[in-house]
Amino acid sequence: MKMDVQLPLDVLKIQQLLPHRYPFLLVDRVVEFEANKRILGIKNVTINEPFFQGHFPGHPVMPGVLVIEALAQAGGILTQLSHQSAATDKLFYLVKIDNAKFSRMVVPGDRLELHVELKRTIRNMALYQGVAKVDGEQVACAEILCAEVKG
Repeated sequence: MKMDVQLPLDVLKIQQLLPHRYPFLLVDRVVEFEANKRILGIKNVTINEPFFQGHFPGHPVMPGVLVIEALAQAGGILTQLSHQSAATDKLFYLVKIDNAKFSRMVVPGDRLELHVELKRTIRNMALYQGVAKVDGEQVACAEILCAEVKG
């Protein structure tokens, strides 16, 4: 599938690139993209997120693992856009996370910026550097390795 990359990408275009669906699609919009280099995605964090019911009642905090997952999904979008392929063409699985750091909690009302750079590709794998920010302040970062599997 040949995809015309016109920014911003909305959630309907993102769903053409990733197999994830509610409640696990964690990228709402793509606002910047450079093929084979970098992407900037947005996740609008609302109190309606299902994980806030139990994490934590009376003190809602987005789980750190979901912040990392959002960065990994942005990396998947970067790869899919760079190769002009659809979600049905191939799947990417998270293989490894290194140097994950969490420096601030993500709460309802935050606009999570997902800054992801492609560091390198090794055969069927992609290594990304991800930094999540809220209001320009880093909230989390990690190196993320994903492997491609035929869909």
